[in-house]
Amino acid sequence: MSVIQTIRDKAAWIIIAAIALALIAFIVQDAFQGRGGGLFGSSSDVIGKVDGKKIDAYEFDKRYRAAEANYQAQNYPVDERLRQQIRDGLWNEYVEDAILSKEFDKLGFAQLGKDERGDILYGVNPPQVLRQQFTNPQTGQYDATAAHQAISQLKKNSAQYNSFWGEFVPALEKSRMKEKFVSLIASSAYTPKWLAEKINAENSQVSSISYVNVPYASVGDSSIKVSDEDVRDYVNKHKEIYQQEEARGIEYVLFDAAPTKADSAISYDAVANVRNEFGTTAEKDIDQFLSRNNSETPFFNGYILGSNIKVAQADTIKRLADGTVYGPYLDGGNYTLAKMISRRSIPDSVKTRHILIKISDPQAGPLRTDSAAKALIDSITAAIRGGASFDSMVVKYSDDPGSKDKHGEYEFSSLQFGNLSKEFAETVFYGATGDKKTVKVENQAYSGYHYIEVLSQKGIGTGYKVAYLSRPIIASPETVNGASLAAATFAQESRDKKSFDDNVKKKNLNKYPAMDIKPLESGIPGLGENRELVTWMFRTAKVGQVAEHPYQIGDKFVVPILAAAYEKGNMSVDRARPQVEYKIRNLKKADEIIKKVGSANTLDAISKAANQPVLRADSIQFSNPFVANVGNEPKLIGASFNKANQTAVSSPVVGELGVFYVKIDNLGAQPNPNFDVKQVQQMMNQQQRMAGMRVLDALKKSADIKDYRIKFF
Repeated sequence: MSVIQTIRDKAAWIIIAAIALALIAFIVQDAFQGRGGGLFGSSSDVIGKVDGKKIDAYEFDKRYRAAEANYQAQNYPVDERLRQQIRDGLWNEYVEDAILSKEFDKLGFAQLGKDERGDILYGVNPPQVLRQQFTNPQTGQYDATAAHQAISQLKKNSAQYNSFWGEFVPALEKSRMKEKFVSLIASSAYTPKWLAEKINAENSQVSSISYVNVPYASVGDSSIKVSDEDVRDYVNKHKEIYQQEEARGIEYVLFDAAPTKADSAISYDAVANVRNEFGTTAEKDIDQFLSRNNSETPFFNGYILGSNIKVAQADTIKRLADGTVYGPYLDGGNYTLAKMISRRSIPDSVKTRHILIKISDPQAGPLRTDSAAKALIDSITAAIRGGASFDSMVVKYSDDPGSKDKHGEYEFSSLQFGNLSKEFAETVFYGATGDKKTVKVENQAYSGYHYIEVLSQKGIGTGYKVAYLSRPIIASPETVNGASLAAATFAQESRDKKSFDDNVKKKNLNKYPAMDIKPLESGIPGLGENRELVTWMFRTAKVGQVAEHPYQIGDKFVVPILAAAYEKGNMSVDRARPQVEYKIRNLKKADEIIKKVGSANTLDAISKAANQPVLRADSIQFSNPFVANVGNEPKLIGASFNKANQTAVSSPVVGELGVFYVKIDNLGAQPNPNFDVKQVQQMMNQQQRMAGMRVLDALKKSADIKDYRIKFF
């Protein structure tokens, strides 16, 4: 097989490779598109800033649209969820690019040279997409020469050339630069011997203490009030913990536009009315009949093993006589008719080998005339029957690169029948082991002749050919319009929080919450996708405002009211209270406990003042934050190894579960005979180097990032 033919047969991998890498590499050179084209008419040309560096909205949009086109070309279902995912991916890459370019400049990182670029493509660790395409199946090794030849043959300024050198390779280069940076940070970590020995000595310490624990539960909750100001002060003192992202929350009511019983009956009748006609339709006309009757299920003109038929009512269908119809019956959201066409014995799997002589294919165009192809396949067949080696014929003549290195062999399961050319599939599944046959194939992928040998068949069983006519149960216009009108009426009658709540009660409706919605989410959790609703929450609505019109999500009409608006920064009181109220209450209880104990400075005096016993804890370990019969109390552990507490009772230790007063009875150490300083150094070095992988997160947190995407999407 020539290099040119390789390019022709495999050209698609370049585009696919670029798309695949774009999802995982450091800089995606594909782009991501918004619905409707363009950035929704915004007059601004800046979609964000990173440390003052602008991210151009039009460049973002251009790359965005190009990427969506690529996904659509690969038959990806491009919905709002995918759009949001790729928007986020592109945004993160712009941010990383801006952050790391500054770090690269500081460190003097140079752009990759020709040699290093060659190492990326042809070295010992090539990109996965290249490895998959150019691995020698006999040796299992990456064939760098074959990869180089294929890449060298790319026609300059062609779509493949531009995608490979303009998108794929730059993404690889930036990924390599990122790897270098992270490796540099990770390799800078080192644990000296003295530090490993010090940590071992500390972790070997043990302590025995006497203590008084005054639990917070000993102070009643009713006497402790936590005000909004208390919560606000606590959050301000712990800003690094209680941060919030910009978010919104809504309450909403639903008006159901799902099909009614009457709608279901109409759908049922539409299927039942063609039952007799379905039964009398000839097999050759089934496709046309199903198309004419808008069937959701196309006709699969092949046999399926009984064990692989997973549809509703499968057992009943398999018992049907040939030519008979069953139904209508309910299968998911469809009413369905099933017609048994015929049955026959088929294998569950086959092993075959073949030689393909192409006449033409879409990428390469015409290769030879039909008569030339037929003459060549006939001569190959005659040579094999005369004793010529099948393997040598495959290598010399076959136009199927996927099997040339495998002696022309393939194995297929019966579930793959529909993915094969009809003539090929029928030969290997409907024939018998040992069959040898030449067939002509014409389809969208290619046209040509196959010489086929059936090597083996396994799992012979009964296969069934069944045609299904299925129609969805859909809501009638009256049902949809009724729900829409009811929702619109409710929205117009409920213009503020009070009237909204009053009408919910008056109309006996249910009100649902949806909180913590982020600016760029594609929809509402639990409801579904509706970017328009999310946009309303952030661009237009004020807290307490009801939407002027309902939003349709699936078969529901939603009337929302904006219940909460959270801005980026310190957590608001209402959001923080559930997390911090008990902590503030415990701190206030600690103050009361400390006042109650007063100036008592012996454990006995403290025990008497607090009405709590003096307790003991032995063999407390410095390396273990848990204390027997107490729980996880890191501050208590610290006090248990504070040498100042050997001669006097500690000052109050405000812990997680109570206030502690501690007196150390004994301090010592337990030798660690298994301590290996080199092993500990190695382990700690590995842990520290893993932190290098998180350097980007740290840089992002320290960067000044302005995100204006909500203005555009």
